Amino acid sequence: MKKTYFNWSSGKDSALALYKVLQKSDYNLDLLVTTVNKDFDRVSMHGLRNELLTEQAKSIGINLKTIEFPADVTMDLYSEIMKDAMDSLVEEKYTHTIFGDIFLEDLRKYRDSKLNEVGITGVYPLWKKDTKEVLQEFLDLGFKAITVCVNAKLLGEEFVGRIINEQFIKDLPENVDVCGENGEFHTFVYDGPIFKEPVHFSIGEKVMRSYTLHDNEDDNCHQPKKEETSHDTSFWYCDLLPN
Repeated sequence: MKKTYFNWSSGKDSALALYKVLQKSDYNLDLLVTTVNKDFDRVSMHGLRNELLTEQAKSIGINLKTIEFPADVTMDLYSEIMKDAMDSLVEEKYTHTIFGDIFLEDLRKYRDSKLNEVGITGVYPLWKKDTKEVLQEFLDLGFKAITVCVNAKLLGEEFVGRIINEQFIKDLPENVDVCGENGEFHTFVYDGPIFKEPVHFSIGEKVMRSYTLHDNEDDNCHQPKKEETSHDTSFWYCDLLPN
């Protein structure tokens, strides 16, 4: 069997991809790997408290490893920290890793190029699937998720802190992918077929935060872009409080 770790975001696409991989017998998947902001003790980009991330992993029943980044991370520092982390995973004999990516070609090329440097194979269970079908399958399987971060350029405050359901899908603007694959929104999955029990939380405050990104840091996926640009971007966050 292939010794495998999973790139766990804490969101819905990760949850569905993990579900699919766990149905297969050729992957020995025993580790979730998540990037976190060490200055704020939260999941990168999602803004989820690490306590809830830990509770997720416990309910899923798979060990969790976090890779810590400072809040102000440059491309060079990002690459250095990730390379050290992957080298460590190679030393632990991991040969494969799973992602929940669906259609971002540049992101997959970037991931695969970095994985090739250390001899790890990337696996993409949701790749090129229709995002409407992906989200419908997610709901049909009984998964439950809530939005924790939305891109303020595309979605208003009313879209953050919302349960993902049929009404949410209907309310999305036409220019927003239903899975938020372009970084329009991020989610926290708190129940479903991969969980032993639901992760309990209460909804806290909603805040908007704006950031100035480094030259070629990707605001959607925290990966370097090919072009070198600098711009501001804003997000609505909903703080979830562990119960």
